Amino acid sequence: MKFNTPLRYQGGRDKLAGFMKMVFEKNNLLGGHYVESSTGGAAIALNLLTHGYVSCIHLNDANPAVYAFWSSVVDQPEALCKAIHDVKITREEWQRQSNILNFPENHSLLEVGFSIFFLTRINPSGILWGVTDGGESRCGHWRADARFNKIDLIRRIEWIALHRSNIRLYNLETADIIRTVLPLLPDSTLMYMDFYSDNEKPWHQELHVSRTCSHLNIADLIKANIAQYWIASFSYTPQVMEVYKSYPFMIYQNARDRYKSVETLFFSEKLIIPNLDNSLNLKSA
Repeated sequence: MKFNTPLRYQGGRDKLAGFMKMVFEKNNLLGGHYVESSTGGAAIALNLLTHGYVSCIHLNDANPAVYAFWSSVVDQPEALCKAIHDVKITREEWQRQSNILNFPENHSLLEVGFSIFFLTRINPSGILWGVTDGGESRCGHWRADARFNKIDLIRRIEWIALHRSNIRLYNLETADIIRTVLPLLPDSTLMYMDFYSDNEKPWHQELHVSRTCSHLNIADLIKANIAQYWIASFSYTPQVMEVYKSYPFMIYQNARDRYKSVETLFFSEKLIIPNLDNSLNLKSA
């Protein structure tokens, strides 16, 4: 069946799912593990898991709200689905959910997880804080419920819940995942590190995610600590190219990103990279 992630997350990597499947096939990694350092909508991971390419996915996000959402999906799917079923799409509810996300320490994981889910689906383009100076939602002609099909969203969450025994969740920095989680995983593991979504997009800065190490300097950590396969994506810059110049890479344009950005995928040296006719757009994937 076709699967779409329930979390509407701007800058999602769903279009890379086909390419990742080719990577698993080419490298005899079928049935292995897949790790995402910055999960967001988890589109790639869930695609690989629900289509049988991997036996276990490891979802990490340093953003506590994103972690809270996936924790709710895995540990409290019935309660989360009930919250989706019962919620009314109103301006007052939008404000209430915004307050929860702004003060998560006063709320449960389920409440925080639902708030980020609600706001990314209600707000235009999945932006979390789209407000005017007067505090009103800046939606223009946007229909608030345009991306809130309750039946479909509940179906997606229930489908993920069927696979929850094969999902592991973490709320760590990328460096900590590399140091503490990867050493415990099998050789047939692929880790995908999406540093572009972590640090470059202006909208993502509003998530208030702390970073304990430079994404450029994490190259040393990757080299010293990752024995398995890995892929890392960055916004294309001369600085990034210089730091990672010793690794195979692929340059492509993120056509679904409203910034029309050019990005770079870097690969571990032992990884067999699928041959693509048009790597700039990854259309072949």
